[in-house]
Amino acid sequence: MWTVIYIAPNEKIAEKIRDQLTTEGFLVKIRQSHVLKQYEILVPEGELDEIREVLATILP
Repeated sequence: MWTVIYIAPNEKIAEKIRDQLTTEGFLVKIRQSHVLKQYEILVPEGELDEIREVLATILP
């Protein structure tokens, strides 16, 4: 099952996060939200803990 781990304010930031997580070996999807054209970063539920650790180093 895919789970939203982060909501990016624009497509450029969503793609940057996806690319960095993919480089780390994770499966990542981007889905445009219907709210204010935000972008949801989705990852497999089973990898949430590992991805959260990596995401913390990516985000300011």
